[in-house]
Amino acid sequence: MGIISSGFLGRRRTEDPRLPPGQYQTDGFPVLSAGPTPRVPKDQWAFTITTEKGVVHRWSWDEFMALPQDDVATDIHCVTSWSKLGTSWRGVTLDTLFQGVQTDCEYTMAHSFGGYTTNVPLADLLGGKAWVAHTFDGSDLAPEHGGPARLLVPHLYFWKSAKWVSGLEMMRRDSPGFWEQNGYHMYGDPWLEERYG
Repeated sequence: MGIISSGFLGRRRTEDPRLPPGQYQTDGFPVLSAGPTPRVPKDQWAFTITTEKGVVHRWSWDEFMALPQDDVATDIHCVTSWSKLGTSWRGVTLDTLFQGVQTDCEYTMAHSFGGYTTNVPLADLLGGKAWVAHTFDGSDLAPEHGGPARLLVPHLYFWKSAKWVSGLEMMRRDSPGFWEQNGYHMYGDPWLEERYG
């Protein structure tokens, strides 16, 4: 059963060109989760990329924080119809994390602490399109929003920005993650209203 915060209510602004079809703007930051919020101490956190050959690239929290950091200003869009405009994040681009990773795969499965998964094509993670984010609006990312770090893929519906992300697994063929197995679209483009499969 999902949890909905008091920030869930918003106002529809169809005239705003930043809002995809069927979305309304909210000034809050709604919390929607499929289960309990994992509490992951930073000294126990790690992020991995596992190739199709079983090669594991791993970063501890300190190693991750030592990587080049990006400041990201972007809009985010939830499949439940809210959009939050002009959000501010800090994190490590997936381009940086994939340096030195050898793969021929076109698909990934994101894994999270707590067992959540979601599939994302590799092309949607590279080219300055995605980050592992640890800061929101100048503060450490709160656990209810995916802290200590979450995937940030702002051009797709926000369920693709996996909270509490722990790693990516390379896949030769696309395969559904948690919400995709439960009726959500395999890709999730908000501008095409790809909400459900």
